Amino acid sequence: MSRDAPRVIIMNDAAGPMAARLREAVPEAEVAELTRYEETAALLAEFRPDVVYSIKFAGNEGFPVEALFGPDGPEWVSVGGSGCDHLGTWDAGRVTVTNSAGVAAHMMAEYAFGCALHFSLDIPGLAKDKAARRWDSARMMAPLKGRTLVIVGLGQTGQAVAARGQAFGMHVIGTRARPEPMENLDEVHAADALPELWGRADMIVVAVPLLPSTRGMIGAADFAAMKCSAVVVDVSRGGVIDSGALLAALQEGRIAGAGLDVFAEEPLPEESPFWDLDNIILSPHASGVYEGWDLNSFDMFIENLKRWQRGEALSNVVEPARGY
Repeated sequence: MSRDAPRVIIMNDAAGPMAARLREAVPEAEVAELTRYEETAALLAEFRPDVVYSIKFAGNEGFPVEALFGPDGPEWVSVGGSGCDHLGTWDAGRVTVTNSAGVAAHMMAEYAFGCALHFSLDIPGLAKDKAARRWDSARMMAPLKGRTLVIVGLGQTGQAVAARGQAFGMHVIGTRARPEPMENLDEVHAADALPELWGRADMIVVAVPLLPSTRGMIGAADFAAMKCSAVVVDVSRGGVIDSGALLAALQEGRIAGAGLDVFAEEPLPEESPFWDLDNIILSPHASGVYEGWDLNSFDMFIENLKRWQRGEALSNVVEPARGY
């Protein structure tokens, strides 16, 4: 495999602009476009790529994991998003996986605080008053300043949330696998400290990857320990929060509300009771989607490809055992 003229497959249903961008930035690269999952195995065997850049475009069902990690697969798979749970596990001695962690961190943090302000300013109540032409001079706003924010997962998204929490004057607490002091955090704890932290939290943002260790990590006992005024924002992956426990907590008023961008089953079925709740913001796994995010991610890949050509260490290498 030649690093002077890398062979790159771009796996995306809109691969054309990325292919043009790559040919301009790395003119020596040989580039192929892959726009259908079912064509993966044949193209891998024919093209023999060094690298596959992949943005999951048709969901998990049918995603060609076996082909990517099979005998005709590349030595490097670059994931265009941050989550790699759709890849399962892989042999890190044979293939390197990187992701684009951070490309949407700022947007996801803005989403989290959009949800928080929706509840703290009682936007639904204001909308009802406006519709009824009611001027309620006794209405009061609820500031975020002085409230406690608990962030579950301090990757780049969690850190972006922390910075904005500090800017709002909140007391910011975070959890991570290896706790240590961090910028914009007043406290950093291990994840096993969460049962003692729930009761302190006014706002909770969940931003961990979906791993065997995080699947179902927030369940009924956790919601029972939270304040009834707490707001939970989930920008992680469907499955981190136990859906049944979350639904019950929202229906029974054991938490005040939630901003939900991810669900265990996506698209969310029409018959799901989450659609009927008035105390949630519901979005279609779009908290990190903004105009140009995909090309920003691809620019990160191009810079990594240049490192790879120079024989330098790649950025954002994902450890299969940790999932990030």
